[in-house]
Formats: sequence, structure tokens, C-alpha cells
Amino acid sequence: MFASGQYNNNNIPSVVPQVGSEEGCVLSLPLPSERVIRPKGGFNKRLQFLPVSLHKRLENVRKFIYGDSLPTQIAVRGHKLMSLAAERQVSSDILEANAKHIAALSCEAFAKDGPSLVVASGRDTISISSSIKELAPEYVFTVQIQHPRSRLNRFDLVITPRHDYYPLTPEGQKQIPWLLRRWITPRTSPERHVILTVGALHQADSNALKDAAYTWHDELATLPRPLLVVNVGGPTGHCRYGTDLALELTDLLLNIVPTCGSIRVSFSRRTPCKVSDIIWEELGNHPKVHIWNGEGPNPHMGHLAFADAFVITADSVSMLSEACSTGKPVYVIGAERCTWKFRDFHQSLKNRGVVRPFLGKEDIFESWSYSPLNDTKEAAAHVITALAERGWGLPS
Repeated sequence: MFASGQYNNNNIPSVVPQVGSEEGCVLSLPLPSERVIRPKGGFNKRLQFLPVSLHKRLENVRKFIYGDSLPTQIAVRGHKLMSLAAERQVSSDILEANAKHIAALSCEAFAKDGPSLVVASGRDTISISSSIKELAPEYVFTVQIQHPRSRLNRFDLVITPRHDYYPLTPEGQKQIPWLLRRWITPRTSPERHVILTVGALHQADSNALKDAAYTWHDELATLPRPLLVVNVGGPTGHCRYGTDLALELTDLLLNIVPTCGSIRVSFSRRTPCKVSDIIWEELGNHPKVHIWNGEGPNPHMGHLAFADAFVITADSVSMLSEACSTGKPVYVIGAERCTWKFRDFHQSLKNRGVVRPFLGKEDIFESWSYSPLNDTKEAAAHVITALAERGWGLPS
């Protein structure tokens, strides 16, 4: 995600991207907005490690070879992947923000609006944001969210979770074979222009939750209390699980149902069918439980606004970061299945007292408090300070 254009104290936090989103975006203030969409499906699914720009070149090669007489199925090593119509749809979604265009607009707007703020998030935006900085160094201030892995001096600020530096800790070093240490990043301690957060940045601030409370009032405000919201993600390379966690989760939820007025369950795009199917089978007909079926508006922000407590699977840094910013009780299931920097992230939350393990013995009527995570606002304050140090004032 990018944000470029005029800025002030009030709108800097609003341009912070939803970290973890599957697409990047160029938000313009007041420049036109653009997006960076990573292609999905077909051979693109097997080449997710490649940059978006290379996917475009591969698409051009494919067109050159097949022209208009493309095969009706695309196959790799004998495995049928997707139909021609679907493949054409994928190729039409391969977009990339134009660094030269954004740099040129920033130069033109400098005299009237001052320097442009460029905020980029995710690996697909690294080359673009660094190119903008290289093309217009005197007219832009670049902020890269999530660790770029190399050459951090390409950006004015880097904002990244503290657990990204886990490889430098003694515990992290023990887990890295000696021959691989030179390939693990980051390899140096954070520099002055690297801002460390506890979790992921997100847009679920107080204003967004007020808007969500208004939007979802009719559906959620009248539910029996306390309202327990259960967010289920999906397994990752460092948080592996399957039906075992789904069975454990449903058993524990059935144990604490008597202490709940109502329970709302929702899944992420990463949730495997084998996990969601078990939850539907075990809880779908329970009178106190409502499971979002994926149709209609996503109730996630409404859940954050109205929940009295949360149960969240350990795989999602973003969902945990959002819930832990509400100040409401957050219970985690599956943290013991996480390794590497994800285990470090969970330990940091536990040390701060913002989460507790979900044991199935909780009384949801009982509440507990902690100092909520405030990473987004704190990161925005660092951006404002860095801009002021550059001598770039902020209009009111």
C-alpha cells in the first residue's frame, strides 16, 4: 500500500495500511490511487515467490508463444491447473503501481502542496517505493512497513514488528544452522530509522470502531451478553495445525458456553475447509452460536466494536494485534504450535499481559484489563517527528 501527497497530523494515521492484505495499494492524497495486486491461481500460485513485475513478463511470454490460440487448460508437470477463461482473468489482474508516474507527480506538486508522503507495505511494494525515492529524493518521504530484508537505507523510515529481529537473539541464533546464518535477515541490529512495533499495524482505531458500532448496531447490539467473538485463521509454515486444533477449539468452546450470552465465529480466507467444516458440524446448530457463512458484508469490524472478549487462533499476527488494541480480554489457542519469530511474538504479548491461553475453563462474565496495544498511533507519531526533523512542517 502507498499513500502519497499532502499530509497533516490528522490524516497520517489514516494512511496506515492493513498489514497482511493480499494486495498493495497506492493511496493518493490528493494524487490518484493505484494498486499492486499479486496474481492468484494457475501457474501464478506456484510462483508466488516472484515479484509482480516478473509475473507480467511471464504473461507477455505466454501471449507471445500461444497468441490467441491458447490451450483450453494450463498444465504444469501434468497437473491441470485452471481453465483458459480463469487464466485470462488472472492476467488481467496483474497490476503494478507506476514509480515514475508517482515521482513525477510528487515533483510537480511540491511547490503547491509540499513534499509527498509515500507509505508502502509488503514485499510487492519494496522495489516501487525505493524507485520513487531514487527518482525524487528531494520531494518525497518514504516509509516502508514490514522489513525489506536488505538495503534499509533506501527508505527514510522502516516500520516493522520487533519479532522480525528474532534471528539476532540468542534463542534465534540457536535455531539457525551455521551455514545458513549469512542468508537469514535481518543480519544487523535496527538502525536509527527503523521503528519497532509489538504487532502489526492496522486500521481498527477508535474512529473506525465508532463507525463500525453504528453500522453493525442493529445486528450486534441486541445480542445476549457477554458476547464472545472467535476468529479462526489458518495454518502457516511456523504455526502448523489442522483438524486437531479445530476439534480442540470446539471442545473448549462447548465447555465455556454456559458463561456466554452469545458466540460469533468467523473464518479468514486462509482457513482450510477441513477446519471450518468441523466447527460448522460441532457448533453450527447451537442456539448460542452464530457462524458467519462468508456471505454479505464482513462483520469483522463490528465484532471488534461489540465483543466483550475474543478467542483467536495463534497463526494471525494481524487479528491478534487488532483485538489487543481494544483493551478487551483476548484468549489465544494454538500458541504452543508456533515456532520461530511467531513464538517470540506470542511471548511478547504474554509478557505484556495482553493475552491469556484459552483453556476452556474461563468465565466470560469475568473481565480483565491491560494496557492496549497502540502501535499504529505510535508509529504515526514517529513519522511526524521524522518529518519535522527534516524541516518539513505539517499543515493543520
